[in-house]
Amino acid sequence: MARRLEGVRVALTGPRRAQELGKLVENLGGTPLYRPAQGTVLLDDIDLRNGIVSWIKNPPQWSVFTTGTGLDALFDMAEDMGVAEAWWEILGNTSIAARGYKTVNALKRRNLVPIVRDDDGSIEGLIRGLAKHDLSHSSVIVQLHGDPAPRLMSWLEEQGANCSQILPYRHIAPPEGALEKLMQDIVSRQVDAVAFTSGPQVRFLLEHADRQGQRQALMDALHGPVVALSVGKVTAQGLIEAGIKRVVYPEEERMGSMIIELVKFYETEDGSRVHRAALDTANAEE
Repeated sequence: MARRLEGVRVALTGPRRAQELGKLVENLGGTPLYRPAQGTVLLDDIDLRNGIVSWIKNPPQWSVFTTGTGLDALFDMAEDMGVAEAWWEILGNTSIAARGYKTVNALKRRNLVPIVRDDDGSIEGLIRGLAKHDLSHSSVIVQLHGDPAPRLMSWLEEQGANCSQILPYRHIAPPEGALEKLMQDIVSRQVDAVAFTSGPQVRFLLEHADRQGQRQALMDALHGPVVALSVGKVTAQGLIEAGIKRVVYPEEERMGSMIIELVKFYETEDGSRVHRAALDTANAEE
């Protein structure tokens, strides 16, 4: 295999599959640096149980799922509560909307098929799909990921839907020392690229930089020699909204594809390849 990341130091901020990603970076000649920017994902048992009970007692007209992991967590909890079959029957009689191929696959494994899905893996794509339906006066339950989705919730409310939400798991920040190490590596240019695999990683790093008065130094590095790398469009959107205009990410949200996209970045003549969609999105928001 050609060693196309020779001399490139890549900070890996995700806790999941970090070793696997690190091995790929090494195989391509690069050096992985493990810098977790996201802590343990915690299930909120009480809220989760109460949410499932409410879902069964008051079945909604629409069930919206945004992650496969969240859907799996809900079914695991329903199984533990002894109500998995009852909940599955309710879902089969509601209109289902889904964001992301992993969510769609998790539904299909349970013989559930969404009538609405996103067109690009993003919340905005999900909204475009839902916009084709009349949601006024409809009851909607939304399964979110580890962070709230104010854009989706506010849009549903604008359509006249009666909404509630459930978060099967929550992201927590890693120790301050871990965030400080990552920030200093970026600011001092000790890394060449930073790979983000979720929105919370971006948020936790930026919040730490704000607390340390290093936000501008961090942004300068990410607009300069340090490349912001994202696993997909959703995480890239968080980087762009934070003001980082140069974001490299693959068309399909895959861990391995993210690293290959970084290879393509460095293979260009001037090393300045930026995913076109990232710039288009950033320019549209200015």
